[in-house]
Amino acid sequence: MLKTLNIKAHYVSKKLNVKEYILIAFGLLMYAGAWKAFLLPHQITGGGVTGIGALVFYASGLPISVTFFGINAVLLLIASRTLGVKFSLRTIYGVGVLTLFFSVLPQAPVGTFVGEKEDFMACVIGGLLSGVGIGLVFLNNGSSGGTDIIAKVVNKYRNITLGRILLYCDVFIISSSYFLEIGSIERIVYGLTTLTITTLTVDMVINGVRQSVQFFIFSKNYEEIASRISAEAHRGVTILDGMGWYSKESVKVITVIARKNESIRIFRIVKECDPNAFISQSSAIGVYGEGFDVIKSK
Repeated sequence: MLKTLNIKAHYVSKKLNVKEYILIAFGLLMYAGAWKAFLLPHQITGGGVTGIGALVFYASGLPISVTFFGINAVLLLIASRTLGVKFSLRTIYGVGVLTLFFSVLPQAPVGTFVGEKEDFMACVIGGLLSGVGIGLVFLNNGSSGGTDIIAKVVNKYRNITLGRILLYCDVFIISSSYFLEIGSIERIVYGLTTLTITTLTVDMVINGVRQSVQFFIFSKNYEEIASRISAEAHRGVTILDGMGWYSKESVKVITVIARKNESIRIFRIVKECDPNAFISQSSAIGVYGEGFDVIKSK
């Protein structure tokens, strides 16, 4: 019996890993598409190693895939010795897939998707698509390499947060576009706008999926409600003993923690079981454990 359960657990784990790799690839496809369709045609510089590749492309015409792969190869070599091989596995996958997409996706001519002079619209759409793509990658424990590696290496030896290191690197890369022929304050502003939109979109994608809610449900039909939430919403239920202070009567309190997008189903179940039930819903900032986020230590 135990052997059968272990085999099933291994199968489920393997299936989840395959799904994660597929979603990582899809996210990287969106990211590469954003650059090839909007940012590169309008000569907008973003952050990270991709931003460096864009600067080299604008200055010399060297394909962005070549610069991206070359810099990441060096960074991965450093990371494998500093952070260990385990950290590098998914990063190697991300770098390889993204290099492939940069190589095979054609660059759209200026004005294909937005007007030739619509640089601001290009940086907005490009930033949104980039953010959604990178958000998908992060949600599935992936990485596109680049300045992420630099940040983790520096963070290991210096007491500087990852976010601050990434910000410093990205601002420096974008500001460097001023020294090219296309360089101007306007181009730097476009690059910083793209960086801001991408960062905010990544946060929205990650937090939107992971946002959780907590329910306190007071009802005489607590057994039926608890059973249906467990069977239909597939969420754990805890029954607490309480007492109404005014009535001095004992009461059962149903406690449920679920994803925000599951709240409508839970409300429907409660309403069908007891239309007069008293419900309290609140946002949960962080929920860790089975069915939710994994506790990560530094």
